[in-house]
Amino acid sequence: MGVLQPSSDDKELMKLVENHFISSDNAVLLAFRVAKSQASSWPGHRRQRLTTKMRILTLTAKRSSTTQKFKVKLQVLKQLANNELEMAKAYKLKHLSRVEAVPSDNSGCTFVLAFDNLKSQTVAPPQWTMRSLDDRNRLVTCILKLCKENLGRLPKIVGMDVVEMALWAQANAKALPIDSPVQPALQCIGEGGKTSAVTVEREMVSKAEEDDMEALLGTYVLGIDEAEAFSERLKRELTALEAANVHAILESEPLVEEVLQQLDAATVSVEDMDEWLGIFNVKLTHMREDIESIESRNNRLEMQAQNNAALVEELNKLLGRLRVPPEYTSLLTTGAFEEACMPQNVEACEWLAQSLRGLEPPFLDPVYVNMRAVKDKRAELEKLKAAFVRRASDFLKTYFSKLVDFMISDKSYFSQKGQLKRPDHADLRFKCRSYARLLQHLKNLDKNSLGPLRKAYCSSINLLLRREAREFANELRASTKVTRSSGAWSLEGSGGSSLSSGTDTSNVSDAYAKMLRIFIPLLVDESSFFASFMCFEVLPLVPPGPGADNGEDDDDEDDDDISPLDENAADLKPAQQNPEELEALNQSLQDLLTGIEEDFYAVVDWAYKIDPLRCISMMGVTERYLSSHKADAASFVRRLLADLQSRISMQFNRFVEEANLQIEKHDRSIKQIGVLSYIQRFAYLAQRMESLIQGNSREVVDNAYKKLVETMFAVLERIALVDPKYQDVLLLENYAAFQNCMFDLANVVPTLGHYYQHASEAYEQACTRYVNTVINYQFERLFQFFQRVENLLYTISPEEVPYQINFSKAEMRKTVNTSLKGVEKALRDMYRRMQKQLTSEELLPSLWEKLKEDFLDKYESLEGLILKCYPTESITPSSDDMKELFTSI
Repeated sequence: MGVLQPSSDDKELMKLVENHFISSDNAVLLAFRVAKSQASSWPGHRRQRLTTKMRILTLTAKRSSTTQKFKVKLQVLKQLANNELEMAKAYKLKHLSRVEAVPSDNSGCTFVLAFDNLKSQTVAPPQWTMRSLDDRNRLVTCILKLCKENLGRLPKIVGMDVVEMALWAQANAKALPIDSPVQPALQCIGEGGKTSAVTVEREMVSKAEEDDMEALLGTYVLGIDEAEAFSERLKRELTALEAANVHAILESEPLVEEVLQQLDAATVSVEDMDEWLGIFNVKLTHMREDIESIESRNNRLEMQAQNNAALVEELNKLLGRLRVPPEYTSLLTTGAFEEACMPQNVEACEWLAQSLRGLEPPFLDPVYVNMRAVKDKRAELEKLKAAFVRRASDFLKTYFSKLVDFMISDKSYFSQKGQLKRPDHADLRFKCRSYARLLQHLKNLDKNSLGPLRKAYCSSINLLLRREAREFANELRASTKVTRSSGAWSLEGSGGSSLSSGTDTSNVSDAYAKMLRIFIPLLVDESSFFASFMCFEVLPLVPPGPGADNGEDDDDEDDDDISPLDENAADLKPAQQNPEELEALNQSLQDLLTGIEEDFYAVVDWAYKIDPLRCISMMGVTERYLSSHKADAASFVRRLLADLQSRISMQFNRFVEEANLQIEKHDRSIKQIGVLSYIQRFAYLAQRMESLIQGNSREVVDNAYKKLVETMFAVLERIALVDPKYQDVLLLENYAAFQNCMFDLANVVPTLGHYYQHASEAYEQACTRYVNTVINYQFERLFQFFQRVENLLYTISPEEVPYQINFSKAEMRKTVNTSLKGVEKALRDMYRRMQKQLTSEELLPSLWEKLKEDFLDKYESLEGLILKCYPTESITPSSDDMKELFTSI
């Protein structure tokens, strides 16, 4: 079959279609003129007819910008009268599910394309009729190729000969417009326009598929359809082949005999060769044994020589380790410990430590450990070590004691009369620092030797610290000039005059803060120096950071660089905290600083005696120091601050208890009128306490407020019960006074705000009871009568009330006339009664206003009740007239 060439009509159609799609991104692959026939029905009849329309079937492709895959569409165009094209329908090739030939068309040019995304599957799909079978094959083959290459699947083919189409595709491969699948066509699309040139690079049918197809077609051409004839043919061919093989074998017999003769001769030669090889093998075996014997003797001699040389070298090294230099022996046994001799002593210690370590595995081979010479030398070194450690320990104990005794004997080191002196241990630490390396080497030589040294150092320094704290505290109290407070809480006198004398006791808390500011950093520095000086393997007691957190100065001379040494005499700083060492350090610090807390307690007790309220500011100062030393590893300083906090809190609680006791013992034998004295005193006390609050002392002060105010209210209620007649007057006046005194503080102190609210509620209740008492004193009979009427309405109707005993109209008129006779004078009497009973004139207007409101409410209710139960009666004066009467008073 020849190559199919496109006709001129096809070229014109292609150009027309390309011009139609020139403004879009679609590349035109194929274009055919087809006849579209759609099955339809006549209206009102069952007979069907086919409507045929001419259309242009176009296959286009477009690359997706996101997935970089091709979107292939089958687009149906119709040609208008002006030769322009219009889009009629577009189908996506990915939804194509079936290609089915129409059986009624014998030419095979009519087929149906079924898509699985059509909205209505009940309507028969359109039938497409191509102009020729070649056009049909071109379209269908191209569609199958696109589905296979681009979608990875093929639609179902029904009624078409697939083999015939494959043969057609093989014969017309160059005429196919698509390959791999539309890449060459799309590459030719420019920015300004597009072209339909398509280059074929690869055949539609692969080589393997072509070979299988040719084999199948060859089998088909052979016409193997009669099995018996084919079997007979194979049998005849087999018989002919066997006869030819037998004939060939008979013709080659002379050659075979000649080969056998040559093989026999070769066998004889091989046997002779094997015998000679056996003889040579025996000789070689004996020779190999002799060589191995010689090599073995030579190797043993060489090894012995090497071992002897290595042994001599090792023995020389061992002798070098076992030699003790005489200068070191002299230093370790009789050398002096003056400061000038310390470098030589440190050098001797380093040599002794290295020598002892060099006699132990892994520095010394375990083979030599049990040698007599090594044992003797180790014993000699141990004696040297014991002698040196004993001598050094005795010297340091004596040195520490003499150094402290010298400082204690010199009064210029301590505070004197008229002069506060800050303790300065710079010279002491400088002198101790000269022996820091010696202590570190003592620890490396004998760790247990540091225990007695630490105790001796702690005992000596403790005497110095206690003396310094005692002298400083005594002079601090003597130099602080303050006037003793007349009492932070006193019931003497009237009002708050005894408390507001203007005495300034701030020097008391300043003195306590100065004590902490001087000695707490000193104790921390002493703890840190002691930990480093005495070689405790702990992290630094004071974290790195600014040294003047709480006002203490940063001393450059106290920046001790004393680090523990490792076995090689190198600085060794622990990477993490050692719990055992830290516990031992805290026990030693207890011995170092014990007893010093008594002088702090003395300052606290002295400050309490001058002004108990200064405990509040001292608690704040102590809390600030305590929070700044929470990260320190030395627990004694934290424990000291915690004990001070506890003692100050105990003293403050003692003051609160005394004040509380004075409130409880308030004199009840005398008739109490007006505002009780402790109300104003508590207001002054609260103002002072608020002015002294610092840090976390808020909770302590709030607890004091709670205890005092609850006792005040309880005593007030108890005193009010003594005279029931004036009970409510006393309560409302005192609760009002408490509110007036606490108004400003209650807005900023939640605890006082709570009690302010409680006082406000109690005041309202007392006012209500007092107002009712005053009203009932004048109009009790009137309101009681109508109260009984109101109770009667729970059981009977209002119309039946006038017919009840004691509730007739005459009884009602009698009660009203009697009670309201001279009502204006009764109202004036109520006002004068309140004016007489109240000692606080500022409360009278508000109470009278409340009485007016309550009375008018009751009177209006009474008027309504009369209108309800006694409709024919009226009350004089009316509620409006009563309001006018109140206004005139």
